[in-house]
Amino acid sequence: MLSTKKILSVGVGIASMAGVMAMSTAPVAAAEGTIEVVTHAGAGGGTDVNSRMMMIRTRRHLKQDMVVVNKRGGGGAAAMQYFKSRPADGNTVLTFTVGHAITMAKGKTDLTVEDMAPIARGTNDPQILMVNCKTSPYKTPEEFVAGMKNGDAMKFGGTSSGTIDHLTVFLWAKRLGVDMPTYIPFGGGGELATQVVAGAVDVGTLNLSEASAPIEAGDLCPLVILGENRMDPIPAAKTAKEMGIDLVLSTTRGFVTHAGVAEERRAELEAAMMKAMGHSLYQAYLMNSGLDNTSPMASEAWGKQIKMMVGEFGPALKEMGLLE
Repeated sequence: MLSTKKILSVGVGIASMAGVMAMSTAPVAAAEGTIEVVTHAGAGGGTDVNSRMMMIRTRRHLKQDMVVVNKRGGGGAAAMQYFKSRPADGNTVLTFTVGHAITMAKGKTDLTVEDMAPIARGTNDPQILMVNCKTSPYKTPEEFVAGMKNGDAMKFGGTSSGTIDHLTVFLWAKRLGVDMPTYIPFGGGGELATQVVAGAVDVGTLNLSEASAPIEAGDLCPLVILGENRMDPIPAAKTAKEMGIDLVLSTTRGFVTHAGVAEERRAELEAAMMKAMGHSLYQAYLMNSGLDNTSPMASEAWGKQIKMMVGEFGPALKEMGLLE
Protein backbone atom coordinates (compact mmCIF):
# COMPACT_ATOMS: atom_id res chain seq x y z
CA MET A 1 0.00 0.00 0.00
CA LEU A 2 1.04 3.64 -0.43
CA SER A 3 1.58 4.35 3.26
CA THR A 4 4.52 6.61 2.46
CA LYS A 5 2.04 9.15 1.07
CA LYS A 6 0.80 9.67 4.62
CA ILE A 7 4.13 10.16 6.39
CA LEU A 8 3.74 13.76 7.47
CA SER A 9 5.27 13.36 10.92
CA VAL A 10 8.65 12.23 9.59
CA GLY A 11 9.64 15.67 8.45
CA VAL A 12 7.70 18.05 6.25
CA GLY A 13 3.90 18.16 6.26
CA ILE A 14 1.76 20.18 3.94
CA ALA A 15 0.69 22.40 6.82
CA SER A 16 4.30 23.42 7.53
CA MET A 17 5.31 24.00 3.89
CA ALA A 18 4.97 27.76 4.13
CA GLY A 19 7.45 27.79 7.01
CA VAL A 20 9.85 25.57 5.10
CA MET A 21 9.69 27.85 2.06
CA ALA A 22 10.40 30.89 4.21
CA MET A 23 13.31 29.16 5.95
CA SER A 24 14.88 28.23 2.61
CA THR A 25 15.56 31.86 1.76
CA ALA A 26 16.55 33.15 5.21
CA PRO A 27 19.95 34.90 5.29
CA VAL A 28 23.12 32.93 5.99
CA ALA A 29 26.78 33.90 5.88
CA ALA A 30 27.72 34.23 2.21
CA ALA A 31 31.04 32.74 1.13
CA GLU A 32 31.12 33.75 -2.53
CA GLY A 33 27.92 35.71 -3.09
CA THR A 34 24.33 34.59 -3.44
CA ILE A 35 23.40 31.58 -5.57
CA GLU A 36 20.38 32.07 -7.81
CA VAL A 37 18.22 28.99 -8.34
CA VAL A 38 16.20 29.69 -11.48
CA THR A 39 12.83 27.99 -11.93
CA HIS A 40 10.07 28.27 -14.52
CA ALA A 41 7.32 27.74 -11.94
CA GLY A 42 5.45 30.27 -9.86
CA ALA A 43 5.93 30.36 -6.10
CA GLY A 44 4.36 27.31 -4.49
CA GLY A 45 4.40 25.18 -7.65
CA GLY A 46 5.92 21.71 -7.57
CA THR A 47 9.21 22.75 -9.17
CA ASP A 48 9.47 25.81 -6.94
CA VAL A 49 8.89 23.74 -3.80
CA ASN A 50 11.39 21.08 -4.91
CA SER A 51 14.02 23.78 -5.46
CA ARG A 52 13.43 25.25 -2.01
CA MET A 53 13.54 21.85 -0.32
CA MET A 54 16.92 21.17 -1.93
CA MET A 55 18.16 24.58 -0.81
CA ILE A 56 17.42 24.16 2.90
CA ARG A 57 20.49 22.05 3.62
CA THR A 58 22.57 22.78 0.50
CA ARG A 59 23.05 26.40 1.50
CA ARG A 60 24.39 25.30 4.88
CA HIS A 61 26.94 22.97 3.32
CA LEU A 62 28.09 25.63 0.86
CA LYS A 63 27.92 28.42 3.48
CA GLN A 64 26.24 30.59 0.85
CA ASP A 65 22.84 32.16 0.61
CA MET A 66 20.53 30.75 -2.06
CA VAL A 67 17.46 32.46 -3.51
CA VAL A 68 14.81 31.28 -5.95
CA VAL A 69 14.36 33.33 -9.12
CA ASN A 70 11.01 32.58 -10.75
CA LYS A 71 10.99 33.17 -14.53
CA ARG A 72 7.70 32.00 -15.97
CA GLY A 73 6.76 31.61 -19.63
CA GLY A 74 7.30 29.59 -22.77
CA GLY A 75 7.31 26.16 -21.15
CA GLY A 76 10.58 26.98 -19.39
CA ALA A 77 12.03 29.02 -22.26
CA ALA A 78 12.07 32.25 -20.21
CA ALA A 79 13.90 30.53 -17.35
CA MET A 80 16.42 28.96 -19.74
CA GLN A 81 17.06 32.28 -21.48
CA TYR A 82 17.63 34.02 -18.15
CA PHE A 83 19.95 31.22 -17.01
CA LYS A 84 21.96 31.48 -20.23
CA SER A 85 22.39 35.24 -19.72
CA ARG A 86 24.00 34.79 -16.30
CA PRO A 87 27.78 34.54 -15.83
CA ALA A 88 29.35 31.07 -15.62
CA ASP A 89 30.72 31.67 -12.12
CA GLY A 90 28.99 28.78 -10.35
CA ASN A 91 26.46 31.04 -8.64
CA THR A 92 23.54 30.28 -10.97
CA VAL A 93 21.63 27.00 -10.94
CA LEU A 94 18.75 26.07 -13.25
CA THR A 95 16.08 23.67 -12.07
CA PHE A 96 15.79 21.51 -15.20
CA THR A 97 12.66 19.43 -15.75
CA VAL A 98 11.20 17.10 -18.34
CA GLY A 99 9.24 20.14 -19.57
CA HIS A 100 12.50 21.98 -20.27
CA ALA A 101 13.71 18.95 -22.23
CA ILE A 102 10.57 19.06 -24.38
CA THR A 103 10.91 22.83 -24.94
CA MET A 104 14.56 22.33 -25.88
CA ALA A 105 13.66 19.47 -28.24
CA LYS A 106 11.09 21.75 -29.91
CA GLY A 107 13.78 24.36 -30.57
CA LYS A 108 11.94 26.97 -28.49
CA THR A 109 15.17 28.06 -26.76
CA ASP A 110 18.73 28.60 -27.89
CA LEU A 111 20.05 26.92 -24.73
CA THR A 112 21.59 23.55 -25.63
CA VAL A 113 22.59 20.47 -23.69
CA GLU A 114 26.22 21.47 -24.30
CA ASP A 115 25.62 24.80 -22.51
CA MET A 116 24.79 22.99 -19.26
CA ALA A 117 26.79 21.08 -16.67
CA PRO A 118 24.65 18.60 -14.71
CA ILE A 119 24.82 18.80 -10.92
CA ALA A 120 22.26 16.38 -9.47
CA ARG A 121 18.73 15.05 -9.94
CA GLY A 122 16.17 15.92 -7.28
CA THR A 123 12.97 14.02 -8.07
CA ASN A 124 12.03 11.22 -10.44
CA ASP A 125 8.46 10.01 -10.88
CA PRO A 126 8.32 7.20 -13.48
CA GLN A 127 5.54 7.12 -16.05
CA ILE A 128 3.16 4.23 -15.32
CA LEU A 129 0.51 2.71 -17.57
CA MET A 130 -2.64 2.00 -15.53
CA VAL A 131 -6.04 0.46 -16.25
CA ASN A 132 -9.42 0.20 -14.56
CA CYS A 133 -9.15 -2.79 -12.21
CA LYS A 134 -12.80 -3.78 -12.57
CA THR A 135 -13.53 -3.31 -16.26
CA SER A 136 -10.22 -3.79 -18.07
CA PRO A 137 -9.71 -7.15 -19.81
CA TYR A 138 -5.99 -6.85 -19.03
CA LYS A 139 -5.18 -8.17 -15.57
CA THR A 140 -1.42 -8.58 -15.98
CA PRO A 141 1.36 -6.64 -17.71
CA GLU A 142 1.79 -9.55 -20.13
CA GLU A 143 -1.89 -9.54 -21.14
CA PHE A 144 -1.73 -5.79 -21.70
CA VAL A 145 1.36 -5.97 -23.94
CA ALA A 146 -0.12 -8.91 -25.86
CA GLY A 147 -3.33 -6.95 -26.40
CA MET A 148 -1.44 -4.04 -27.89
CA LYS A 149 0.63 -6.27 -30.15
CA ASN A 150 -2.57 -8.00 -31.30
CA GLY A 151 -4.00 -4.66 -32.39
CA ASP A 152 -6.67 -4.32 -29.70
CA ALA A 153 -8.32 -0.91 -29.92
CA MET A 154 -7.41 1.14 -26.86
CA LYS A 155 -7.92 4.73 -25.85
CA PHE A 156 -5.02 6.23 -23.90
CA GLY A 157 -5.35 9.28 -21.70
CA GLY A 158 -2.74 11.82 -20.66
CA THR A 159 -2.36 15.44 -19.62
CA SER A 160 -2.54 17.85 -22.57
CA SER A 161 -0.87 17.46 -25.99
CA GLY A 162 2.85 17.53 -26.66
CA THR A 163 3.61 16.66 -23.04
CA ILE A 164 5.57 13.82 -21.46
CA ASP A 165 2.31 11.83 -21.30
CA HIS A 166 1.66 12.31 -25.03
CA LEU A 167 5.26 11.37 -25.82
CA THR A 168 5.01 8.33 -23.56
CA VAL A 169 2.04 6.92 -25.47
CA PHE A 170 3.73 7.52 -28.82
CA LEU A 171 7.08 6.01 -27.79
CA TRP A 172 5.40 3.06 -26.05
CA ALA A 173 3.49 2.18 -29.23
CA LYS A 174 6.63 2.69 -31.33
CA ARG A 175 8.65 0.34 -29.14
CA LEU A 176 5.94 -2.30 -29.55
CA GLY A 177 5.86 -1.81 -33.32
CA VAL A 178 2.21 -0.74 -33.43
CA ASP A 179 0.40 2.37 -34.61
CA MET A 180 -0.12 5.28 -32.26
CA PRO A 181 -3.36 4.57 -30.37
CA THR A 182 -6.08 7.11 -29.76
CA TYR A 183 -4.82 9.71 -27.31
CA ILE A 184 -7.23 11.86 -25.31
CA PRO A 185 -5.77 14.82 -23.38
CA PHE A 186 -7.11 15.92 -20.00
CA GLY A 187 -6.43 18.93 -17.83
CA GLY A 188 -4.40 17.19 -15.12
CA GLY A 189 -3.43 13.94 -13.45
CA GLY A 190 -6.32 13.97 -11.01
CA GLU A 191 -8.86 14.41 -13.79
CA LEU A 192 -7.16 11.70 -15.85
CA ALA A 193 -7.24 9.18 -12.99
CA THR A 194 -10.96 9.90 -12.52
CA GLN A 195 -11.64 9.39 -16.24
CA VAL A 196 -9.85 6.02 -16.30
CA VAL A 197 -12.02 4.89 -13.38
CA ALA A 198 -15.11 6.27 -15.18
CA GLY A 199 -14.25 4.37 -18.36
CA ALA A 200 -13.65 7.38 -20.63
CA VAL A 201 -10.26 5.90 -21.58
CA ASP A 202 -8.85 2.40 -21.33
CA VAL A 203 -5.32 3.28 -20.21
CA GLY A 204 -4.02 6.18 -18.17
CA THR A 205 -0.45 7.49 -18.38
CA LEU A 206 0.04 8.50 -14.77
CA ASN A 207 2.61 8.87 -12.02
CA LEU A 208 2.32 7.03 -8.72
CA SER A 209 2.02 10.35 -6.89
CA GLU A 210 -1.01 11.31 -9.03
CA ALA A 211 -2.97 8.10 -8.61
CA SER A 212 -2.38 6.97 -5.02
CA ALA A 213 -6.00 7.29 -3.86
CA PRO A 214 -7.67 5.26 -6.68
CA ILE A 215 -4.89 2.67 -6.45
CA GLU A 216 -5.47 2.28 -2.71
CA ALA A 217 -9.20 2.05 -3.35
CA GLY A 218 -8.68 -0.78 -5.83
CA ASP A 219 -10.02 1.25 -8.75
CA LEU A 220 -6.79 1.68 -10.71
CA CYS A 221 -4.35 -1.12 -11.44
CA PRO A 222 -0.80 -0.11 -12.48
CA LEU A 223 0.58 -2.56 -15.06
CA VAL A 224 3.80 -1.23 -16.63
CA ILE A 225 6.38 1.03 -15.01
CA LEU A 226 8.56 3.01 -17.40
CA GLY A 227 11.33 3.23 -14.83
CA GLU A 228 14.58 1.47 -14.05
CA ASN A 229 13.18 -0.47 -11.10
CA ARG A 230 9.98 -1.91 -9.74
CA MET A 231 8.15 0.09 -7.08
CA ASP A 232 7.35 -1.39 -3.66
CA PRO A 233 3.85 0.15 -3.35
CA ILE A 234 2.72 -1.50 -6.63
CA PRO A 235 4.35 -4.96 -6.59
CA ALA A 236 2.21 -6.43 -9.40
CA ALA A 237 3.45 -3.86 -11.93
CA LYS A 238 6.53 -4.72 -13.98
CA THR A 239 9.06 -2.46 -15.62
CA ALA A 240 9.05 -2.27 -19.39
CA LYS A 241 12.72 -3.20 -19.36
CA GLU A 242 12.18 -6.51 -17.58
CA MET A 243 9.61 -7.33 -20.27
CA GLY A 244 12.19 -6.71 -22.97
CA ILE A 245 10.91 -3.24 -23.92
CA ASP A 246 13.66 -0.61 -23.73
CA LEU A 247 11.76 2.48 -22.63
CA VAL A 248 12.44 4.58 -19.52
CA LEU A 249 10.49 7.83 -19.11
CA SER A 250 9.81 9.93 -16.02
CA THR A 251 8.46 13.20 -14.80
CA THR A 252 11.72 14.46 -13.40
CA ARG A 253 13.43 17.52 -11.91
CA GLY A 254 17.08 18.22 -11.28
CA PHE A 255 19.74 20.89 -11.26
CA VAL A 256 22.35 22.15 -13.72
CA THR A 257 24.83 24.99 -13.89
CA HIS A 258 26.78 26.47 -16.80
CA ALA A 259 29.14 24.30 -18.81
CA GLY A 260 31.87 26.92 -18.34
CA VAL A 261 31.91 26.62 -14.55
CA ALA A 262 35.19 25.33 -13.14
CA GLU A 263 35.03 21.59 -12.41
CA GLU A 264 36.07 22.13 -8.80
CA ARG A 265 33.13 24.46 -8.25
CA ARG A 266 30.67 22.20 -10.07
CA ALA A 267 31.83 19.25 -7.94
CA GLU A 268 31.37 21.38 -4.82
CA LEU A 269 27.78 22.13 -5.80
CA GLU A 270 27.12 18.45 -6.52
CA ALA A 271 28.57 17.25 -3.21
CA ALA A 272 26.53 19.79 -1.26
CA MET A 273 23.27 18.96 -3.06
CA MET A 274 23.67 15.20 -2.79
CA LYS A 275 24.42 15.50 0.92
CA ALA A 276 21.45 17.82 1.41
CA MET A 277 19.06 15.52 -0.46
CA GLY A 278 20.22 12.58 1.62
CA HIS A 279 19.13 14.38 4.78
CA SER A 280 16.00 13.16 6.59
CA LEU A 281 14.20 16.44 5.88
CA TYR A 282 14.47 16.06 2.11
CA GLN A 283 13.80 12.33 2.32
CA ALA A 284 10.58 13.03 4.23
CA TYR A 285 9.58 15.48 1.50
CA LEU A 286 10.13 12.76 -1.11
CA MET A 287 8.03 10.24 0.82
CA ASN A 288 5.28 12.79 1.37
CA SER A 289 5.28 13.34 -2.41
CA GLY A 290 4.90 9.62 -3.17
CA LEU A 291 8.57 9.27 -4.19
CA ASP A 292 11.51 7.41 -2.66
CA ASN A 293 15.25 7.65 -2.08
CA THR A 294 16.07 6.63 -5.66
CA SER A 295 15.09 10.14 -6.83
CA PRO A 296 18.36 11.94 -5.99
CA MET A 297 21.00 11.07 -8.56
CA ALA A 298 24.58 12.22 -9.06
CA SER A 299 25.74 14.28 -12.02
CA GLU A 300 26.99 11.59 -14.42
CA ALA A 301 23.75 9.60 -14.55
CA TRP A 302 21.65 12.77 -14.43
CA GLY A 303 23.55 14.16 -17.42
CA LYS A 304 22.88 10.99 -19.37
CA GLN A 305 19.18 11.24 -18.57
CA ILE A 306 19.05 14.85 -19.81
CA LYS A 307 20.75 13.89 -23.09
CA MET A 308 18.43 10.92 -23.51
CA MET A 309 15.30 13.03 -23.03
CA VAL A 310 16.28 15.81 -25.43
CA GLY A 311 17.62 13.33 -28.00
CA GLU A 312 14.53 11.10 -27.83
CA PHE A 313 11.90 13.82 -27.75
CA GLY A 314 12.95 15.81 -30.82
CA PRO A 315 12.53 13.01 -33.41
CA ALA A 316 9.39 11.76 -31.64
CA LEU A 317 7.70 15.17 -31.72
CA LYS A 318 8.53 15.45 -35.41
CA GLU A 319 7.01 12.04 -36.17
CA MET A 320 3.94 13.04 -34.16
CA GLY A 321 3.48 16.07 -36.39
CA LEU A 322 4.07 18.48 -33.50
CA LEU A 323 7.37 19.78 -34.79
CA GLU A 324 8.22 21.14 -38.23
